[in-house]
Amino acid sequence: MKKKLTLKQIARELDVSVSTVSKALRDSAEISEDTRQKIKAFAKLYNYKPNNIALSLKNRKTKTIGVIIPEIVHHFFTTVISGIEQEANQKGYHVIICMSNNSFDKEVINMELLANGSTDGFILSVAKETQQKQDYHHLNEVVNQGMPLVMFDRVIDGIKCDKVVIDDMNGARKAVRHLIDLDCRNIALITTVDYVSVGKLRTQGYLQALEENSMQIQEDLILKVEDFDSSEEEIAAFLENKDVDGVFAVNEHFAVYAIKALQKMGLSVPEDAYVIGFTNGELSKQFIPSLTTVSQHGAEMGAQAARLLIKKLENEEVEDGPYETIVVETELVERNSTKRVQKTEILKF
Repeated sequence: MKKKLTLKQIARELDVSVSTVSKALRDSAEISEDTRQKIKAFAKLYNYKPNNIALSLKNRKTKTIGVIIPEIVHHFFTTVISGIEQEANQKGYHVIICMSNNSFDKEVINMELLANGSTDGFILSVAKETQQKQDYHHLNEVVNQGMPLVMFDRVIDGIKCDKVVIDDMNGARKAVRHLIDLDCRNIALITTVDYVSVGKLRTQGYLQALEENSMQIQEDLILKVEDFDSSEEEIAAFLENKDVDGVFAVNEHFAVYAIKALQKMGLSVPEDAYVIGFTNGELSKQFIPSLTTVSQHGAEMGAQAARLLIKKLENEEVEDGPYETIVVETELVERNSTKRVQKTEILKF
């Protein structure tokens, strides 16, 4: 029996992207006529049959939820998965987990795979490359075919579906206000590029906290990291010879890299500078000094996402809406990286 031809195989054979193949098969005007005809002819020759996403939902219940996450390196996503699995299992559902590695093509392929009768609905955190491209055709197709979709953490406002987010902006704002309360006046920000939605919101919270306290925004104290793999070196170079007394980083890895860079410069945390991260993972707890962080309550986010999806799956009357957005509040967890140091006075007699 021949294996079913996939979008990925067509893309590889014709040396184009998965997105180009998908759009060409839908007669998208974004793709040239010649390319469309070439792709459609190849698909017809090899008897390619597009996935009928609706079949999984309408004709066959699998009692399985598909979860697509951008990466597994962050502790946050593992806690979200645990929350999803616990809630889903209690309701008699199984969970299949895929990782996009922050790749747009991998995200499209994962959705194609899971929509092929394997799952009844999706829980998704959008890949960084998808946000960069702003190409959401695969998400719109799922929604338009009537397959329930819940987004969490990294969400797309224009997609009509249920969403679970945290108050990223206010969480960052509270963190930076805490640094200001500790008398920090030169606070560095280590964040992501603006097209990553959560990084952008946390950057806005940082700026808002400075403005509320009549503090000047110093552009040379803001670093926007694009490549996570080289972030440690980039952060070290950014902090070198900078006079900072506080650092706010949008994830715990960036915060730890900042502490290491400061220590390499001969500075101590918290004696010479305070540092706060985002995401209350094991790294924050075990690093020395232990890291003050903004907790995202990942397990709660996962449980809420599973509840929203199962609600749609089990109640056909609410299949097409209304859509909910649940906002999970953050919490500042204080540890040694912002512990105020009591300086001992030496009295001379």
